[in-house]
Amino acid sequence: MINKEVTSAEAAVAGIGDGATVMVGGFGPPGQPVELIEALLETGARDLTIINNNAGAGGDAIAKLFAAKRVAKVICSFPKAIGSTVFDELYLAKQIELELVPQGTLAERIRAAGAGIAAFYTQTGYGTELAEGKPVQRFDGKSYVLEEALHADFALVRAFKADRWGNLIYRKTARNFGPLMVAAAKTSIVEVNEIVPLGGIDPEIVVTPGIYVDRLFQVPASGQLSKGIA
Repeated sequence: MINKEVTSAEAAVAGIGDGATVMVGGFGPPGQPVELIEALLETGARDLTIINNNAGAGGDAIAKLFAAKRVAKVICSFPKAIGSTVFDELYLAKQIELELVPQGTLAERIRAAGAGIAAFYTQTGYGTELAEGKPVQRFDGKSYVLEEALHADFALVRAFKADRWGNLIYRKTARNFGPLMVAAAKTSIVEVNEIVPLGGIDPEIVVTPGIYVDRLFQVPASGQLSKGIA
């Protein structure tokens, strides 16, 4: 009998140690796994590499990892956010490394990792600082930049509903990077609003098959949904 549910956020993030590369879902607050991020903060893990779309947003979550100086590097497409200054201060003080990636390229690099694709060519970024040092190839008279797949040790993702096998559905735009990240990480950890009995999710609407999910944590009813984050 497969049951991927764990009973606490602490158990969910067990094993994330110093130097780990961690993908974190969310497009700003929507889809951000706040309970798991806060549990990661409590572990004391340091020198983390965080992969997230807009790592500067969400003062109640990822920015706490920055403020505690647990993050050595961030890979994202949008590091700045209104009202969030923690990343800016660390970056200007050279206390955090930034790899800036165009948003579509970021998504495709993550998707490629999950699909077993080592690298791909894209026109995005060609001729800019973002392409410096990367191989360039010409196809049909146009120049393309080689981008490598983006893997992670762990993925922390927010979903709406799951069964104990880890089959997932998401809530509207909160889906964002979630399905890509759970496929690209060695260990995928998902916080959900509800874990339903097997058969409680119509197979026709499953977005992420359970094969990609390793651990499930159901947040308390007073959790993110009430904050409009789910």
